[in-house]
Amino acid sequence: MYFYGMTRVLIVLWRIWFYFLAAIPVIIMFPFLTLLLIFPNGYHPFFWIARNIWSRFVLFGTGFRVKINNMSELNKKQSYLFVANHSSYIDVMLMFIVANKPFVFVGKKELVKIPFFGYLYKRAAIMVDRGSSKSRFGVYGRAKKVLDKGYSVCIFPEREYSDETVLLNPFKQGAFKLAIEHQLEICPMVFLDCKRKYPWNTTYGYPGILRVNIYPTISSKGLTEKDIPILQQKTFDLIYNGLNEDPAQKAVEAIKVWKKINKID
Repeated sequence: MYFYGMTRVLIVLWRIWFYFLAAIPVIIMFPFLTLLLIFPNGYHPFFWIARNIWSRFVLFGTGFRVKINNMSELNKKQSYLFVANHSSYIDVMLMFIVANKPFVFVGKKELVKIPFFGYLYKRAAIMVDRGSSKSRFGVYGRAKKVLDKGYSVCIFPEREYSDETVLLNPFKQGAFKLAIEHQLEICPMVFLDCKRKYPWNTTYGYPGILRVNIYPTISSKGLTEKDIPILQQKTFDLIYNGLNEDPAQKAVEAIKVWKKINKID
């Protein structure tokens, strides 16, 4: 019992260390990053910093290494819709590292409340208020401006994602409507280890290798709004099967660990 208690304390301290590492570069570079986002083309160097400095500093400093199994050949001159399962705070950093083509996140509005980070997030991401239909509809217009600049878009499409007992939550239609409206190819990714090694819950997890499978793109060419459910289900099945059929079974293991900790049958 004493050993278990000490382990939980160390895990909590380790996770606090993660937040410290995430905050330090943002605070130090805040004036420079703010200045970059004033310029029309300032997002490109901003993305480079987020990908090559911030994300790597945080993940490597927390004890993670990234291993990518890339089964997709992306056209550097083409915009894509990046989608992945969302089961951890480190998914954002991991996405920055994995997707080497500059993209813009579509994310929830609540994150603007985070000091320093929220200010940059407001200017660098496409924000959406999930409780507002007007805000959700406005995403399509803001995404068009991003795509017109040659950037890609990244969305974590799960409807809910904080339940540690669910392998993959149902997807919202918005991402797939966006893909069809702009005839974007969807680049599906599976983050195999995040749910086990750095889950939402703060009392378990551990450092190590973060494996990512990047699957061949799914075309939306010629599809219309009536095809949204088919495209949505095809992408869901691909990511779900990637998690469920992982030889290491890390996401499945995470569910078992969580149920055991909370004595859930």
